[in-house]
Amino acid sequence: MGAVQGPHVTTHKFFGATYLLDQIGNKLGLIDDLKQCFPENWNKLLSIAYFFILDDNSPLYMFEQWDKITKHPFNSNISSQRSSEIFSSITDEERYKFFRLQGDRRIETEYWAYDITTISSYSKKLEQVQYGKNKENDRLPQLNLALLFGEDSGLPFYYRKLAGAIPDVKTIRILLHELNAFGFSNVKLAMDRGFYSAKNISDLFREDLKFLVGVKKSTNFAKDAIESALPQMWKYSLYNSNMNLYGVTVPGQWDYKEIEGNKESPSIQQPISMHVFYNNQMDIDETNHFFKQIDQLSNELISGKRKEMNEKSYGKYFKITMGHDSTIDITPNDEQIFETRKDYGFVILLTNEKMDAFTAMKLYRAKDVAEKAFGHLKERLNMRRMLVSSELSLEGKLFVQFIALILVSYINKKMHDNNIYRKYTMAKLLKKLNLIECFEKPGFKMQLGEILKEQKEIYISLGIDPPESS
Repeated sequence: MGAVQGPHVTTHKFFGATYLLDQIGNKLGLIDDLKQCFPENWNKLLSIAYFFILDDNSPLYMFEQWDKITKHPFNSNISSQRSSEIFSSITDEERYKFFRLQGDRRIETEYWAYDITTISSYSKKLEQVQYGKNKENDRLPQLNLALLFGEDSGLPFYYRKLAGAIPDVKTIRILLHELNAFGFSNVKLAMDRGFYSAKNISDLFREDLKFLVGVKKSTNFAKDAIESALPQMWKYSLYNSNMNLYGVTVPGQWDYKEIEGNKESPSIQQPISMHVFYNNQMDIDETNHFFKQIDQLSNELISGKRKEMNEKSYGKYFKITMGHDSTIDITPNDEQIFETRKDYGFVILLTNEKMDAFTAMKLYRAKDVAEKAFGHLKERLNMRRMLVSSELSLEGKLFVQFIALILVSYINKKMHDNNIYRKYTMAKLLKKLNLIECFEKPGFKMQLGEILKEQKEIYISLGIDPPESS
C-alpha cells in the first residue's frame, strides 16, 4: 500500500473512511466554515482531525506512516513539529468565528445541552492545569472542558477550556456572556443539577433565555417542590410506564432583580414549572446503599474502630450512651434516618418553558449527548490525558480535536438512530469502510477499488451517497 511517488507510478491508498468524513464535512458545512476561517491551513486541520479519528490513540509522530497509506485532504505528510506550529497559529478570533458560523447552522428551536468534563494532564507548565474535583478520580492535575451540544442534531458547536479547580456552577455567567457575544438568540439550555444555583437561575432570566435544569434534592427549593407534589404523586394518570416514572408538575414563581450598573430594580416575578418525578427502583437502590452505610457505621461503633471522617455521621444517625461498665450502647436515630432517606427516588427539574412533566424528562435525558461526546473525546480521540507542553499548542490541539468530535458525533447519532450499533462498533464500521482503495496516476482520473454491497449499505444508512469512480 502506498507506492513511492513518481511521475509514472500509480499510487493506491485507503480511501473509504476519509471519503465518508469528507462527505459529512460538506453536509454539515464544516469544510466551508474551515475554509472561511483558515484559508491557508483548512486542509491540514482536517487531515489531522481525520488522523485523530481513524488512527485513534496513536501519537502525532505516526502521521507520516498514516499518510503513506491513506488519502486525506492535505494528502502529504505533516510532521510533529509542523503540527505543533499549526496548533500554535490558531487564534482566538479564528476559533470564535468558527463557533459563530457553526452555531448559525444549528436549529435555534432545539435545546442546547451544556456540560463539563475533566481532562488530566502530565504538564506542570499549563496555567489552567490545577488540582480539583476530578470526575474520574484521577490523581493528576486537570483542566476542565465545557461543551455545548444541540440535543436534536447531536452535534457540538462550542467549547471552552476552564481552570481545573473551577466548579461547574461557577461557569454559567461566562457562558451567557459568550452566547450573547456570538449573537445567538432564542437559546434554550439543558443542564444537570451541578449547574443549579439561585444566582444562575436569576442570570438566565435576566438574559431572557429558556432553560431546563436539574435541582439538587438537598436544597430547600427541591424539598418544598416534593412536599407540594406528594398529595397527588401516586395517581395512575400521572404514571408513565415507558419511563417507569410518576411525574407531577408544580407551578411556581421565581423572584429576581434586574441589575443596572450598581443598582437593583424592584423584585420581578416570573412563572416557572417544577417537575417532580418518582422512581420506585431508584428509591430502593438509594435506600439499600444508604442502609449499608448505616450498617458500616454501626459496626465501627460496636467494634470500637471509629473513623475520624465519620464522627459527624455517628452522632447524626445514632444515639450513643456509655454504660457503667464502660460498654457502649448505640440506638439508631430512626427519625433522622427517615429524614435523610425520605426524598430518595425523587428527581426535580426546573424550567421556565411550558411543557408537561414527561416532555421535560425526555428533553433532560437527551442531554446525555454531551456525556457520550466526552467518552468519544477521551477514548476515540485520545484526549483522556493531554501531553502538550504549551498553552498555544493546547488550544490548537483542543480545537482540532473539536473538529474531529463534530464528525464523530454525526456518525454516532446516525448509528444510534438507525440501530447500526447492533452490528458494528464505530471502530469496526470505519475499518470496514476504510478497506476501499483508490488508485491514482498522473494524467488519469482517480479509480476506486471494489465496493461491497455491505459497504454501500453503511454509507446509505449514514445518510451519505456511496463513492463512485470519477
